[in-house]
Amino acid sequence: MASSASPIDDAAASAGASRLGFTTGQVIQEFGWSDDVDDVLRTAIEATTGTELVDEDYDDVTDGVVLWWREDDGDLTDALVDVQTVLDDGGLIFVFTLKAGRSGHVNHSDIEEAATTAGLHATSTFAIAEDWSATKLGNRGRGR
Repeated sequence: MASSASPIDDAAASAGASRLGFTTGQVIQEFGWSDDVDDVLRTAIEATTGTELVDEDYDDVTDGVVLWWREDDGDLTDALVDVQTVLDDGGLIFVFTLKAGRSGHVNHSDIEEAATTAGLHATSTFAIAEDWSATKLGNRGRGR
């Protein structure tokens, strides 16, 4: 994919993608794609795994999920319950939300509440791209 991003943007996206913990060969499913997502970050994730992101219609087990989420996207709890059905044991879930001050921003407390209701918990949040933050969600550890 051709990118109009600068080398600085590419380096920042690569650094952000590496913080996600995905590794070569993993299948990562993407939910909530729209024209506002960060394409440079998407490309960096694909470069990290060596595979293309699979879309919402993928129907096999995945190693991780990225969920692009905006304030008006609906019920985050329902979305988190749905994305868990595709994950292999130990699969990673990241919720990408717009940073504070941007239209569509979701408060961290809303992410934590939805995660708790869905049987998950927010373990960390960090800047992942110019306009986006990433919140890593972990399993609550109920019987596996």
